[in-house]
Amino acid sequence: MPVGPDTPDKHEEIQHFIDVLLKEDSFVKAAKKLYISQPYLTQLIKRIEDRLGTPIIDRDKKPYALTQAGLLYYQYLENISYNKQQLNKKLAQYTQPNKEIIRIGILESLGTYLLPEILPDFLKKNPRVEIQLFENFPRESERNLLSGNIDCYIGQTPEAIDSSLDIVSNGGERYYVVISPSSPYYQEGKFILKPDDLNLKDLLQEPFVLSVPGSAIRHQVNGVFQRFHLEPRVVLESKNIITATSLAIHGMGLTISTASIIKRIGETPINLFPLSYDLINVTFFIATKAEKTKSQALKNLVEEFKKKNLQPIIG
Repeated sequence: MPVGPDTPDKHEEIQHFIDVLLKEDSFVKAAKKLYISQPYLTQLIKRIEDRLGTPIIDRDKKPYALTQAGLLYYQYLENISYNKQQLNKKLAQYTQPNKEIIRIGILESLGTYLLPEILPDFLKKNPRVEIQLFENFPRESERNLLSGNIDCYIGQTPEAIDSSLDIVSNGGERYYVVISPSSPYYQEGKFILKPDDLNLKDLLQEPFVLSVPGSAIRHQVNGVFQRFHLEPRVVLESKNIITATSLAIHGMGLTISTASIIKRIGETPINLFPLSYDLINVTFFIATKAEKTKSQALKNLVEEFKKKNLQPIIG
């Protein structure tokens, strides 16, 4: 027996109704917010509960909360919505024959800098192209490209990816150790320090907030510690380097981050200790499958990437 209405659109509507009901903590207020009648909303939830054979809303709690069965049902609705989105992406090449779909794999934190630099001008010149983003860790993007699940992969450190791919490199940026005012190494009245202002090996023995293992930046950061025969003192790891950088700025520990990341965080008193390019550096690249015949739009995207000045600078 099905556990909900038959159409994906109806599932998404129910998920929205549940969201509003939990937020408003009242069937009357939720119905008003949803522009439906209170009896309709009440009966809808009851029909779902009758079909499941168990309550999904704990009405005895204030505010309202999902029961354990309700949590399972809500996850079921989320999975339907996600699967529908993925199906629509895969069907787009057939349902929208007048559009060309380009599927781009990219790390989320890298995309927040690179994509605004590249995509607006590209889409103006290629109005019939639709972009689909697949924001994953580098190794997953590389696997997706090799298996044909995406059309290109934009990343950093081209030396570390499969040599069978076509790679075009452009630009790059510098790494810095981010030092907050709470650190004993902080120097008042300075922003970007000189290489001889501090001893890097001393800095590397401080507590650090880092991105998680498996991320592109963590791989390079680990190499810095290995050069000095040190194990990092990690106080916290985050999947997002922007989060790690923000935590470091607010005194959680030091971190190693890049110019494009640091520029996106509001100005605050910090020191940035520059790391030499021969110790650690970023080179941006776009990769495509070598043996695949590239569409004109994909070739245009690669050309747009090549001609941009992808050199974020601080100070």
